[in-house]
Amino acid sequence: MRKLLYILLLVLSYGSGAVYSQTLDGGALVIKDTISTKQKDTEINPLAPSKAAFYSAIVPGLGQAYNKKYWKIPLVYGAIGGGLYFYILNNNKYHKYRDAYKHRLAGEPDEFDYLDETRLVQAQRFYQRNRDLSLLVTVGFYILNIVDANVDAHLMQFNVSDKLSLQPDVYQNDINQKTNFGLSLNYQF
Repeated sequence: MRKLLYILLLVLSYGSGAVYSQTLDGGALVIKDTISTKQKDTEINPLAPSKAAFYSAIVPGLGQAYNKKYWKIPLVYGAIGGGLYFYILNNNKYHKYRDAYKHRLAGEPDEFDYLDETRLVQAQRFYQRNRDLSLLVTVGFYILNIVDANVDAHLMQFNVSDKLSLQPDVYQNDINQKTNFGLSLNYQF
């Protein structure tokens, strides 16, 4: 009972004191924010992916330049140029064997006198198939160029925090001396 009385006396003695506050002479206190935000970092341009895809559709590699991924431009031109090179090469050989076959049917001499007619037809079909495949691969690389520019522009707007990290790890097991592979995903609070 005595303890309860002391606790009650202690609570009442603290509550009976006068409470004083500070007064402001200049009005309200305004504190400026110390964290700076750049308008460019927080602003999202929803038309940037479509603009990058349009640029890449007009001129291959221009969408990558718009996204400031200049290292991809030689890859785009190398892929499309390689496909066009093989298309032209196979087209020329196809026409060469086709012309030789036409000359042979007309009874004129041709440059492939060591081949019979079935081999000339097989060579025509071979180079025609490779020509068509080269054209298909070239169109595929052209479409991939447009998709890459579009996806890259979308990912530029994606907020990636420095607090998140993914780190591969290769270490040797102490028990059986085998190599172990690991992957750690870390998030810092």
